[in-house]
Amino acid sequence: MGQKGYQSPVKKLLSWVQKQSKKVKIVLFIITVITLLVTLKLAVHDHNYFFVMAEAIHLIGLLVLIYKLTTLKTCSGLSLKTQMLTVIFLAVRVYCSFIMEGDIHTVLDLITLVATLWIIYMMKFKLKTSYMADLDNMSLYYVIIPAAVLAFFVHPTVKSYILINRMLWAFCVYLESISVLPQLRLMQNVQILEPFSAHYVFALGIARFLGCAHWIIQVYDNVGSPIFLDERSFLWIPMVFLAEMVQTFILADFCYYYVKSVMSGQLIIRLPVPV
Repeated sequence: MGQKGYQSPVKKLLSWVQKQSKKVKIVLFIITVITLLVTLKLAVHDHNYFFVMAEAIHLIGLLVLIYKLTTLKTCSGLSLKTQMLTVIFLAVRVYCSFIMEGDIHTVLDLITLVATLWIIYMMKFKLKTSYMADLDNMSLYYVIIPAAVLAFFVHPTVKSYILINRMLWAFCVYLESISVLPQLRLMQNVQILEPFSAHYVFALGIARFLGCAHWIIQVYDNVGSPIFLDERSFLWIPMVFLAEMVQTFILADFCYYYVKSVMSGQLIIRLPVPV
């Protein structure tokens, strides 16, 4: 009987946060982010691991989607356009990574690229009857063209790489930062998201936070170093940082409702109606 009205500390905290004003929520969000960044900086000494973890978590999110597609035989709630954008920036990044580094990042990105291509194949051919084409209505031109134009003007200045490769690298960074927009647009249209699609988007949110954490800590550790004082790199580094921040904040709101729904024991993620 005594357990009936019991709420875990986490549920009580989420309930308290939900009752706060928008300004208080923003302050709490900033405090939480700073706390997580400090914890990561102290716990992980090689900050390049953040990128490896981000790529691995993205791949895990895709594996969740693959499980959904193969077991439930439906792709409802998934944006084909986000998957197509993912293929574009991954293909460019695999090429650039192979030319420039050829390390564990290249391997992870290649595996992720293959997994994404398989998901696109399933959505376009095997499960096309369950694809919500009418709700997946964001034009790809609104995403690709701005990323391409920005990459043309603002890109890294590493002399050892030819100009086109530097532009391509910038393009994949910018495109990745906004590639999730069609998925979020579809979710806003649907308002209700089933678990597997929600797990995938949440994985993207965690991956982007780790990528953003890498650049925040990198900027903090290297302010005043030659690369930050190089006039040719003056715009590139802030733009990479901004790109990571943009996608992190784009996904932050969804992650809040995801955690809230999971802690409440709900299998369906309900999103607020956009004002």
